Amino acid sequence: MIWNEFIETADKERLKEIQNERFIKMIERIYYNVPFYRRKFNEAGIELCDIKSIDQLKDLPFTEKTDLRDNYPFGLFTVPQNQIIRLHASSGTTGKPTVVGYTRSDLHLWSEVVARSLSMANIGQDDVIQVAYGYGLFTGGLGVHYGAEKVGASVIPISGGNTKKQLQLMVDFGSTAIACTPSYAAHLGESLISAGIDRKNIKLKAGIFGAEPWTNELRKQVENLLSIKAYDIYGLSEIIGPGVSMECESQNGMHIYEDHFIPEIIDPDTLEVLPYGELGELVFTTITKEAMPLLRYRTHDLTRLHLEKCDCGRTLVRMDKCVGRSDDMLIIRGVNVFPSQIEAVLLEMSEASPHYQLVVNRENNLDTLEVNVELDDHFWSDEIRTLENLKKRIEHNIASTLGVSAKVNLVEPFSIARSEGKAQRVIDNRKKNQS
Repeated sequence: MIWNEFIETADKERLKEIQNERFIKMIERIYYNVPFYRRKFNEAGIELCDIKSIDQLKDLPFTEKTDLRDNYPFGLFTVPQNQIIRLHASSGTTGKPTVVGYTRSDLHLWSEVVARSLSMANIGQDDVIQVAYGYGLFTGGLGVHYGAEKVGASVIPISGGNTKKQLQLMVDFGSTAIACTPSYAAHLGESLISAGIDRKNIKLKAGIFGAEPWTNELRKQVENLLSIKAYDIYGLSEIIGPGVSMECESQNGMHIYEDHFIPEIIDPDTLEVLPYGELGELVFTTITKEAMPLLRYRTHDLTRLHLEKCDCGRTLVRMDKCVGRSDDMLIIRGVNVFPSQIEAVLLEMSEASPHYQLVVNRENNLDTLEVNVELDDHFWSDEIRTLENLKKRIEHNIASTLGVSAKVNLVEPFSIARSEGKAQRVIDNRKKNQS
């Protein structure tokens, strides 16, 4: 189901015309209204009159998350306060929160891109969607909420947590779709089984999952646990929130709404733009946001872009699932390790559940990696030999796949803490020891 056929199936030449017109207006807006950008341009020796085409985007300066914090709270806004009708902010766990503002037009835009996203999962006016993302300063809950209302679905704004109530409403209200983090979806699926609820009493057909990296192996587990089709949605607060891109039924990458968000892939070390198909850091320029447009914002998410037309008929560029973040990458004894790589290894084994945790330490100046692996309830055993053989097999699979050795600890079912939001996959004690 295509929500906006004119844009989503537009030929590249027409789409570029739209992008170019909006890009030039956006550049003028940030130059005249944001001292930070005007200073950036001046320092780079860039004259506003020299920018005539979106082809020059690669020559313009980047924006970093630290720039948002340095201009806290409203230093990057391009409109006066009386035009801001919504404020969201990050949790600020690593410093000042990053604040984003929305004009009325921005909220209409946000609803539009989420409506396109939900349509890709065939969610419409006949559906009941249970929104289990957090509401509040986090953009997830409200972002999906208004997009769901725009497509005409009935919305259950339950927010995150309260798993027992989630399952009750899922049955009583006949939810046909659920939106939450993939790790919480896995927890809901396990809880469904523990509560003895017959899946015949569940009407779910689709799940809209995002806000944290997840593998196709976890997708298969969630689909099996909840008897649904699991879709990947991508977004970040700084760009707009959920709805920057979304998978269609083909599940061959997430379509980016290029009429609003211009993507680039760069080498995170050299900052050079990479061609389509190469793995690198995702960068976005927002060309239609009014309150806080961003120029070449470095997401630090690692992915690839694909230009070919999708089987669904959409011509929008597609991005792969993010393999991780360049700033979340662990370097263990000189080897680059992403949590998603460990997850993929574990979930290829039927004995492992979707819940695990990596613990990194430094002993005698050497990095050590421990992986706490929660076993599936059906495979937990009191036999020491059985567990020891499984432990060695997992250690071997990790070493052969990642090229780094890890100590595996097998833990009982449900012993790793569940999260109502983003799962905490990594405990890096090296950072604590350095502070």
